[in-house]
Amino acid sequence: MNWHNPNRQRVLDLAALAILLIYAWLAWASSSARGGVALDPVWAGVRERGTLRVAVDVGFRPFADQEGERLVGYDIALAHALGERLGVAIVFVPTGFDALYDSLTSGRADMIASALPYAPEQGYRARFSQFYFDAGEVLVVPSTSTIRGPEQLAAAHVGVALGSSADTHARRMLAAGSTFRLTSRYATPAAALDALRNGQLDAAITDHVSALSAVQNDASLRIAAALTSEPFALAFPRAAFQLEAEVNRALVTLREEGFFGELNQRWLR
Repeated sequence: MNWHNPNRQRVLDLAALAILLIYAWLAWASSSARGGVALDPVWAGVRERGTLRVAVDVGFRPFADQEGERLVGYDIALAHALGERLGVAIVFVPTGFDALYDSLTSGRADMIASALPYAPEQGYRARFSQFYFDAGEVLVVPSTSTIRGPEQLAAAHVGVALGSSADTHARRMLAAGSTFRLTSRYATPAAALDALRNGQLDAAITDHVSALSAVQNDASLRIAAALTSEPFALAFPRAAFQLEAEVNRALVTLREEGFFGELNQRWLR
């Protein structure tokens, strides 16, 4: 066998060159990812423009509303805080709720911040941040009540808003064997909480937003337990893995600084 066949040597040289090129590309890709420049086109665009375009469904108070020419609310304040941490300005893109995901896929927005429930079924076109709020149903009782959870509702009189998700959950609890007395004639969660405050009920089941608003304005009420979970998350285009990581880091910092407690006090009242 001829070990010095020039054709064979040429093949080996080309293979070695290919391996070197692969290693060079991997090194470049790793460096680019660390700098957030090349592998995440959304984050690259944010940095180049100096702006983060945020899709928001205006009119869903207290998360996003309009006062004069200004947008205000829980999600509006959160977006501005994230912009400060990321070193970019925030540009809001008013969008109807049904078109929020389309704003990502069309390239009109880089992020959704709009009381958006976590929806893993949308994972084919979006990626999600860590959860920043849970809007699920909670059990509210008088501060002096001995009720600590749903297992202690055996003979209690419980109120809910008619047709609400709390109403649905309460009926499921009864179907599963709970024995409390349910009143569901209230038009709104606030009306059920007023009845609780006035001593007409032993407990009320409402969404977390309504409950927080009540207990932060009235020390005679407290949240006894969470009953369901409906986490809210920020959403990004599917390719925006670096932007997602940057936002998640900022969310951790904001949580450690007590920012979300301030948001609750300011907007959930």
